[in-house]
Amino acid sequence: MLPTLDRVDCIFADPPDAIGLKYNSFNDRIKPNEYQQLLWDWLFCFSKAAPVVWFSFNARWTFAFGWVVYEFLKLAPKWEAKPFVQHFTFGQNKKTDCGNGHRPLWRLKHKDAPLYPDAIKVPSWRELNGDKRAAKGGRVPLDAWDFPRVTGNSKQRRSHHPTQLHEGLVERAIKLTTAEGQHVLDPFGGTGTTLRVCKRIGRICTLVEIDGYYCQEIANEHNLKISHHPSGLEACN
Repeated sequence: MLPTLDRVDCIFADPPDAIGLKYNSFNDRIKPNEYQQLLWDWLFCFSKAAPVVWFSFNARWTFAFGWVVYEFLKLAPKWEAKPFVQHFTFGQNKKTDCGNGHRPLWRLKHKDAPLYPDAIKVPSWRELNGDKRAAKGGRVPLDAWDFPRVTGNSKQRRSHHPTQLHEGLVERAIKLTTAEGQHVLDPFGGTGTTLRVCKRIGRICTLVEIDGYYCQEIANEHNLKISHHPSGLEACN
């Protein structure tokens, strides 16, 4: 359970993938039914704390998370869900089937929560190719976002952690659903990606991380104060 926090404007959640990754202390080998229950618990908890919740998860859990969202929306008719996807071209080379080239990123939003699509406009094909018909200021991107995986040779990579999202992906999600000065919570702090993004684009950010080692690495990088909670979780802000 998360420590008690004031309500925030947006939650960006990238929980453990339950695929056996080697975290510092967290056991990532979770049974499918237990992980699906965790997905439900997290979503229900986060929806009480923010009007917008982003969930990034491993593609193997698409059907499980889809069921969770379906059941959640039946209980929360004032909420809506929109699936996004991170598309990447560099992945595992499989010879028996097509390899995975995407990571789901789903947005759950209270229907009254605003969006800021102008904040994430990108150059259109026409604009890039000098077509005079191109709309000024670019276009709002589609829901498939091209951002590479953060692998060992990436300048963004923090080698002390087994997995990490691209900062551009997180930035686009936060810009679409928050305004400058609003408060973003990342309940799975990891390498501090959300904090780096929020500092760059002018959002307030709180990170929660269950592993003291990762929390200390984030604190060292950003000169932060660590708040210890009786649950064992630690918050950086």
